[in-house]
Amino acid sequence: MELKMDRAALSDFLRREFQQVNDDFMIEEVAPMRVRVRLLAHERHLRPGGTVSGPAMFALADVAIYLAVLAMVGPKGLAVTTNCSIDFMRKPASGVDVIADARLHKLGRVLAVGDALLYSDGMAPPVARAGLTYSIPPDRA
Repeated sequence: MELKMDRAALSDFLRREFQQVNDDFMIEEVAPMRVRVRLLAHERHLRPGGTVSGPAMFALADVAIYLAVLAMVGPKGLAVTTNCSIDFMRKPASGVDVIADARLHKLGRVLAVGDALLYSDGMAPPVARAGLTYSIPPDRA
C-alpha cells in the first residue's frame, strides 16, 4: 500500500486543522500502515506525582491512529474514532514524553482498525496498549 500523506503533509494538516493541540504532538516517523508520534509532555499533561496522565495517553493513542489512517487515505478531517480500548500497564517515568508506535491492521473503505503501543521515553517496556477503530468518511462525488 502506498502513502497518500507523508510526515510533512501530516504535520501541516495537524497544525492547520487542530491548532488547539499544535504544541502537543510531534510526528517522528510515517510508513505504510504505521506511524510513530511523540506526546511532548507539558505541565498540563501531568497528573499529581509528575507522570503523564491517562487522558493525555489516550489522546496520544487516538491521534496516532488518526494520523496512520490519514497517511493511507489522505486528508479526511472527518474520520472519527468509533471505538477505543486502552490498557494502562505501568506508570510512565516522571515528566518525560510518551511515544506511540501505531499500526493499522485493517484498512477498509469504511473502517480502519489498529493499535498503539505507548512507551515512556527511555523505558523499554510499554506503559499502555490501545486498540482503536476509525470510521472513514466516503469520498464526495
